[in-house]
Amino acid sequence: MMQQMLAEVKGLNMDLQTLPVVPSSHIVKKILRLDIPKDGYPNFNFVGRLLGPRGNSLKRVEATTGCRVYIRGKGSIKDLDKEELLRGRPGYEHLNDALHILIEAELPANIVDVRLRQAQEIIEELLKPVEESQDLYKRQQLRELAMLNSNFREESPQMSGSVSPFTNYNEIKRPKTEE
Repeated sequence: MMQQMLAEVKGLNMDLQTLPVVPSSHIVKKILRLDIPKDGYPNFNFVGRLLGPRGNSLKRVEATTGCRVYIRGKGSIKDLDKEELLRGRPGYEHLNDALHILIEAELPANIVDVRLRQAQEIIEELLKPVEESQDLYKRQQLRELAMLNSNFREESPQMSGSVSPFTNYNEIKRPKTEE
């Protein structure tokens, strides 16, 4: 489903999950930074849209692309008092920067750029502010949250069918990495 969405959005015609991996290909680590347009849209909840219910939306991006996605910068920690306390400490230097995303790919050289581009395109789509009444993605996230909380009930027939670019909601976990 995600590849279909990307194909429609960007004209891609390949199944990115099944790209061949050449065993002799060496592992390359690349990092891409995307700024979050918080200044232009101060009332839009970019972090919530990216994370989704219990972080599942971001976990699905990671599972789909094989990339790690980090939300960094001022506003990346929910508790503002805790963020202020951590600012300036080792490992939290990013809190002095504007809100941004780091996409990290540590993959074989023959697929690292494709996967990084795939993650970038997905995240750039999610970073486009949408009027709340027209935001089908947010509506899907709210349905998923209701299902996770076990209080979901179908309200209207037009809400049936998934608008999420992801299809598997069962046990989404972040890929394991060495830290």
